[in-house]
Amino acid sequence: MRNITKRHEAIIKLIKANGSATIPELVEMTKVSGVTIRKDLKFLEDKNLLFCTRGGASLTNPYANDRPIVEKALINPDKKQKIAKASLSLIGQNDSIMIGSGTTVFELAKALQPNHPITVITPAIKVAFELSGRNNIEVLQLGGLVRPSSSSVAGAHAEYILETISCGMLFLGVDGIDIDFGLSISNLAETGLNQKMIRAAQQVAVLADSTKFGKRGIGKICELSDIAYIVTDEGIPSSMVKLLEKKGIKVVIAS
Repeated sequence: MRNITKRHEAIIKLIKANGSATIPELVEMTKVSGVTIRKDLKFLEDKNLLFCTRGGASLTNPYANDRPIVEKALINPDKKQKIAKASLSLIGQNDSIMIGSGTTVFELAKALQPNHPITVITPAIKVAFELSGRNNIEVLQLGGLVRPSSSSVAGAHAEYILETISCGMLFLGVDGIDIDFGLSISNLAETGLNQKMIRAAQQVAVLADSTKFGKRGIGKICELSDIAYIVTDEGIPSSMVKLLEKKGIKVVIAS
């Protein structure tokens, strides 16, 4: 059975220092072939010391898991509240917006107190209940099969309604933001609905805490070029900000 070698230790040290590393970086550091590095990474992944990614390795799992909304609500609640408040300025004078499902966009619903009449379209039952009866807000609840894990509707009925409407801004929650893969969620049942919501909106703002960067869910929603804004927290790496801005995305950092 193979043991941890000095080369393995050097690989782990580099990845711990930077959070991740590419195969070319590891080849340059160790002076061995790419084939050998791939074998090393697989060996270290089997030892639960890192996660293999496309073209390299990372300390964190690059794949997002589908979890019940009650569990997600307990993850980084303070950051989500700050992100939601920072997102309010993006609404502007829009007379209609769409709020997707997820715990971060739900915080936006809780913080929403518009000074002019606005229609909020949503698949999320929690969002509809939160906003129902609030001053200056009219709620359009999308219909369909309710998914217990997200308290949100999905399916053909909701998608059909989305084909007949348009709104100024969509505030979207996601499970993964990857430079190559784009935006994704961890449940296939809601993928089509999210795609329809994007098509129905003139602009898209993604609300996501910094743990979502570099991750991928099973269901791809869209390319990064399809969105205008990402609102996140101060944990986002500066290198990621630069890459997103090169793609024409405005990054808003909630402080």
